[in-house]
Amino acid sequence: MPSPSDRPGTRAVPALTAAAAAADVILILIFAAIGRDAHARGESVAGILSTAWPFLAGAAVAWLLLRLWRRPLALWPAGVAVWLGAVAIGMALRALTGQTVVLPFVIVALLSLAVLLLGYRLVVAMALRLRARRRA
Repeated sequence: MPSPSDRPGTRAVPALTAAAAAADVILILIFAAIGRDAHARGESVAGILSTAWPFLAGAAVAWLLLRLWRRPLALWPAGVAVWLGAVAIGMALRALTGQTVVLPFVIVALLSLAVLLLGYRLVVAMALRLRARRRA
């Protein structure tokens, strides 16, 4: 599972960090788009952004507080922090701005964002492990 950016004492290259951050943003936007489509709210860019912004803000807070750019593709702590930050802070921001926060939605967000934000990191880790095994 280790990648060059996951070894202790090493830092991720800027391109890797940017790619991981971009993947997080894109996957959160996909989550919002799927949710809007499931509730027949339309898929306008403004609508998707209005649904996604609390989760994007939560993910950004996790990135900043935990300095996730050091190991952006690590399942722990980066993946778990982005996932839980997006959900916890996202739901808090939704509640503060009068948006819907009900238990079924919290559960769906927890599960969906886990699959998306942890899933791609797991796939990358497995690919890197396979590549390292082939080189050895």
